Amino acid sequence: MYAVFETGGKQYKVEEGSVIFVEKLDAKEGETVTFDKVLATGDGENANFGTPTLDGAKVTAKVEKQGKAKKIYVFKMKRKKNERSKKGHRQPYTKLTVESINA
Repeated sequence: MYAVFETGGKQYKVEEGSVIFVEKLDAKEGETVTFDKVLATGDGENANFGTPTLDGAKVTAKVEKQGKAKKIYVFKMKRKKNERSKKGHRQPYTKLTVESINA
């Protein structure tokens, strides 16, 4: 069984036991998080789609880790003006393990 849900402005297709990285959530490690914005569910033969979400469908996941992604550098320069700026950014994320899908 799989489900498509939305969090952090992105959509994720998950199955039970899958590990995903989502935008940072306000939850501590070891806590359980429930997602109500389930857009679609299905198994090998049948599929259910919501308009826009399914009523009563939930995805439950356990928070494994809170962390930051690898650093990226943003460099801007305007030629002939001696104007330069270099900034670094590390995007925070939450690592989740999907425990159950209730449809």
